[in-house]
Amino acid sequence: APMSQTAPADLSSAVPAFDRPPMIETPRLILRAFRADDVEPFCANMADDDFAVFITKEGRGLSYGESWQRFCSLAGHWVARGYGNFAVEEKASGTFIGHVGPMNPPGWPDFEIGWAIYPAWQGKGYASEAAAAAFRWAHDALGQRETLHMIADENAPSQKVARALGAEPGEIWMPFWPDAKPVRKWRTTWETFVRSPAYARLVGEGAST
Repeated sequence: APMSQTAPADLSSAVPAFDRPPMIETPRLILRAFRADDVEPFCANMADDDFAVFITKEGRGLSYGESWQRFCSLAGHWVARGYGNFAVEEKASGTFIGHVGPMNPPGWPDFEIGWAIYPAWQGKGYASEAAAAAFRWAHDALGQRETLHMIADENAPSQKVARALGAEPGEIWMPFWPDAKPVRKWRTTWETFVRSPAYARLVGEGAST
């Protein structure tokens, strides 16, 4: 699908803005726009306490209404910021298995690429594959040369994904919402990313937009 680009007022300095995600293909995955039929599996997975603990400000599974609002926030980030999360689909089965991509909502310390692969699909390397494709897109389309990943020190699986991308742990950040728990700013630069295992796998087998 062609990328939809809005023309900025000052073409010399503005970053291109996309009001809808392009479709990105990796060896095993498709990164695409969210669809209405993603809502039910999204809400079902977000209700899982163990899955949601590190990726929600509530630190727990979400109600259907809370999940619905979060889904709309992820999809709407494209309109508000000109980039955002992609829905992740497994090529072989056509199944919607999670979401990945950039975000930078108000109050956030900087541009971040995050990932959330649903429990039944974890342990296959899908998070690093999808996140690598998202960072390469952010670099090529937005000119982004580094990204944060906000990860709790207890979240070993996400730390493993970050290391696969070439990220290094940095300082602690205390989120601004009530009862927040501290997270660590992991940072991936383009220079470390292109030397990373995740990038090697992406380039070695090909990924296209």
